[in-house]
Amino acid sequence: MNGALQVVVFSVDGQRHALRVDAMQRVTPAAQVTPLPGAPAAVLGAIDVGGALLPVFSLRRHLGLADRALRLSDVFLIARTTKRSVALLVDEVEAVRMAPAPVVDVATLAPGVRGVDSVVRLDDGLLLIHDLERFLTDDEERALEAALREP
Repeated sequence: MNGALQVVVFSVDGQRHALRVDAMQRVTPAAQVTPLPGAPAAVLGAIDVGGALLPVFSLRRHLGLADRALRLSDVFLIARTTKRSVALLVDEVEAVRMAPAPVVDVATLAPGVRGVDSVVRLDDGLLLIHDLERFLTDDEERALEAALREP
């Protein structure tokens, strides 16, 4: 497929989303998150992964969905941005698959939408491809940096 993307498909609140495989580091069962005072609203807190403090992004909060209690089936997608590794809390991982070239650049369709890079059309519906580099605004990124530096 020309322009095809290899992605990890996952769900949040019954909605399907994806991250590019090249951003992924691993998938791990979700665990208790430690609150991170001063962090942006889309950041649930932090977890310790192999001695590294990782911020946990809530796609639920980012999309305006209601928070819910952590479930045994929830997982963290550990991914790498240019600044740091992060954990993205999701309900479940569906599969790694090839997705066709994006049908629309989200910046063109809906200016101001953060964290979503593009939309692809699959046989069974549309799939939002997320870009964790653009998940936070510049102000939120500065707040997260400050919260991570606090003792």
